[in-house]
Amino acid sequence: MTAEDFLEGQIILIDKPLTWSSFQAVNKLKYILKRRFDLPKKFKIGHAGTLDPLATGLLIICTGKFTKKINEIQAQTKEYTGTITLGATTPSYDLETEIDATYPTAHLTEEVIRETTKQFLGEIDQKPPVFSAIKKDGKRLYEHARAGEEVEITARKTTLYEFEITRIALPEIDFRVQCSKGTYIRSLAFDFGKALHSGGHLTALRRTKIGEFSVENAITPEKFERSFTS
Repeated sequence: MTAEDFLEGQIILIDKPLTWSSFQAVNKLKYILKRRFDLPKKFKIGHAGTLDPLATGLLIICTGKFTKKINEIQAQTKEYTGTITLGATTPSYDLETEIDATYPTAHLTEEVIRETTKQFLGEIDQKPPVFSAIKKDGKRLYEHARAGEEVEITARKTTLYEFEITRIALPEIDFRVQCSKGTYIRSLAFDFGKALHSGGHLTALRRTKIGEFSVENAITPEKFERSFTS
């Protein structure tokens, strides 16, 4: 490909590594492309939907004129797979923070777990995690949380099209979800544990699809870089 190709617009499917922020992944590709091609300082590049550092999987990166497609891509249905660990909660609803409470799991059966997924299908009200990037009173929610400040979080409408349990090995359960834009899988893990009368938090997450784009066709940032050096 040429510099003109990236300026005119490309959609790059990246398999984001664990612990990388989405911002890091975009910056890595921007660095690679600017080093390889004589691109202008105002070269446009961005991602279509944030993935948390503790999540892996599909990150769609748009370049040049295709950055105009970002909102359209972000609005498409997303698919995730992951693991919820029952019997405990954390303030961040995932492994970013330590366990703050434990709960019984002896009452849980495979039938109860699978039946409870039905409560979450369709349009639901969901509160974003307090450890999220949503702004409240001019600050990110995670900034309020890390400062020990309590804030009122408003529930939002979101839609789950599919919620499938793929493995049960208590306290762990694996799942696959198809959902609308704006769904927080960490909140789903927390709310699912609560519905089971047991705590729950997210311990693994992978985004596998956004619309027709699949992680099966994605490459790592390292492989992207090698494609320009080999």
